[in-house]
Amino acid sequence: MSTAATTTPDFADEVVTRALVTFLEVPALAGELALITLDNGHDHTRPSTFGPAGLRSLDAAVDTVTNRSPKVSAVAVTGKPFIFAVGADITGVGLINDREQALAVARQGHDVFARIRDLDVPTFAFVNGAVMGGGLELALHCDYRTVSNSAAAIAFPECFLGLVPGWGGTQLLPNLIGARAAITVIVENALNQNKMLNPKQATDLGIFDQRLDSADFLAESLRWAAQVLSGQVAITRPEVDRGDGWDSAVLAGRAFVDLKVAGAAPAPYRALDLIALAKTADFATGTAAEDDALADLIMTDELRAGLYAFDLVNKRAKRPAGAPDKSLARKLTKVGIVGAGLMAGQMALLFARRLEVPVVLTDLDQTRLDRGVGYVHSEIDQLLAKRRINPDKANRLKDLVTGSLTKDAFADADFVIEAVFEEMSIKRAVFEDLEQYVKPDAILATNTSSLSITEMAQGLSNPERVVGFHFFNPVAIMPLVEIVRGEQTDEPSLATAFALAKQLKKTAVGVKDSPSFIVNRLLGRFMGEVSRVVDEGTPIQVADASVGGLAPMAPFVLLALVGPAIALHNAETLHAAFGDRFYVSDNLRRIVELGKPGIYLWDSGKPEVDPELAGVFQTDRNPVELSPSEVRERVLRALAEEARLMLDEGVAAEPQDLDLAMITGAGFSFFNGGLTPLLDRTGTSESVTGHRFLPSGTANVAGVPH
Repeated sequence: MSTAATTTPDFADEVVTRALVTFLEVPALAGELALITLDNGHDHTRPSTFGPAGLRSLDAAVDTVTNRSPKVSAVAVTGKPFIFAVGADITGVGLINDREQALAVARQGHDVFARIRDLDVPTFAFVNGAVMGGGLELALHCDYRTVSNSAAAIAFPECFLGLVPGWGGTQLLPNLIGARAAITVIVENALNQNKMLNPKQATDLGIFDQRLDSADFLAESLRWAAQVLSGQVAITRPEVDRGDGWDSAVLAGRAFVDLKVAGAAPAPYRALDLIALAKTADFATGTAAEDDALADLIMTDELRAGLYAFDLVNKRAKRPAGAPDKSLARKLTKVGIVGAGLMAGQMALLFARRLEVPVVLTDLDQTRLDRGVGYVHSEIDQLLAKRRINPDKANRLKDLVTGSLTKDAFADADFVIEAVFEEMSIKRAVFEDLEQYVKPDAILATNTSSLSITEMAQGLSNPERVVGFHFFNPVAIMPLVEIVRGEQTDEPSLATAFALAKQLKKTAVGVKDSPSFIVNRLLGRFMGEVSRVVDEGTPIQVADASVGGLAPMAPFVLLALVGPAIALHNAETLHAAFGDRFYVSDNLRRIVELGKPGIYLWDSGKPEVDPELAGVFQTDRNPVELSPSEVRERVLRALAEEARLMLDEGVAAEPQDLDLAMITGAGFSFFNGGLTPLLDRTGTSESVTGHRFLPSGTANVAGVPH
């Protein structure tokens, strides 16, 4: 038994993943196959993880196997239904308060996994479901790997949180699939909003040797393993380039990380250092370097902020602040959508898939209506083609989504949401018209991104049933729905909105009715301050680079994604509501007037300012060029001021709701904890507002002065 497995301190409240051993007789196999099944005793909603006690259980399972030698001819590891293992118990990681403890955890994982790798019989990983982090590293320690076609998520998410794969991943993966592909999986996917691989992608990369259908996955995996062991199936893997291609991949990875985080997060840089080391280092040297990196990173504020963000997304999101008693929520049997544009179509597809109730769209003419319904049906066809749904389900979903030119189709709808042009007079007219058709207790929802719900409900016979239900684009991907309570919105309407968000598998954040709510207000202040320093004389590229690691992309790259016209409308709305602290750029107006999609051209593969715009951009007569650090400080100070004002106004209940909204609605980084932990960590909160947003130790290393 490994020494670390007996000396590492336990994590409080660890949900222990047990390693259960079964000895199987496999046809065509001389001797037994020892099957180790990882199971924490919960269903698939509580994935298996590895804490100290779980690793000791796996260590003991290896003892059980080795004690049966020489009867055992092969060993395989699999998981409970739908889950292989999703890595370390990160809830326990947050309890570590010194580097020696962190180092012990790193070494324990290496010691136990190495026992699988060093077995003197062939080893297999039968990956039957979600596999991430340490779970994927365990699979990589095996000689051969199968994966189920139904495995929902395959990833190394560590850099997303502020860590590195620390149990062999940075050494094994590049030597299996090459440095370029390994950097994509370990670094780039993690920093691209924790992008997951599907089984086909992972197999095509070479992470897995064989994909198998899920219906009889274990039996098929055992059959395949027997064929490998008997020589009927030969596993060949392409030779990895350990020459200049490895070095150039690491250099390209550093350029990518610079663009994403601009030095603001240590984890991805440490990951690249470890991948560079894997080119020449022996396994013991490489894993010792992983131990040191993991121990260092566990003791950083970035990791503690990442754990805080993880807790928000996985716990606070399930208990939204301000949500009424769920018993007040009304059952929804039919949904209506006013409008049939792209956003409306995305909503219709989501409602149909999650609620499985009739969804009716309306619009002004048959052409628009046909286009909207056709979009939904084509998306359903794509789901069918990807085998995400079966033909019967595809037909049922298509039957649920229909269109009507008249609003009397909403007569029996329980929830009607408008998705029309962002203009108050238009939205009020829509609601006034709807009241003629819908039943008295039907909820009227608005997808507005900035306008007042209270004003929208004025003059209606039943203003209490109007609620804001603000999706983010693209609807299928962005987790957040801002649920906005107008001054007259009643408890049943609000409760129904929160219940609906849960049914849609969205993260709901309750918001007081105020201009642009949470995300667009903070983004408006963010974009406005960056635009202000550019208009004052700081070059666009300098301004963009200055806030790396805050938002998921640079401000003027984000501008192209949002759309200059929408950004201008939001800026003007906020300026009208709050005055000069929300800056409206004349240069942004020029971009909109010229019909440009953004500031940059990407013809060369990297962002370059459109020369046509460079000719019309104007700066102050006495331009002031700020350094990147000066720009960053100004932007953070502006965000600190706005966040404090929003909390004082009751726009959000607590700082945690601001952070949850910015993470799930704007893609703000986990390793910053969203926003307020970063403002606290940099001292900006106290400098601007006089005090921190969060108590010390909430999203930083406890006991370390800040």
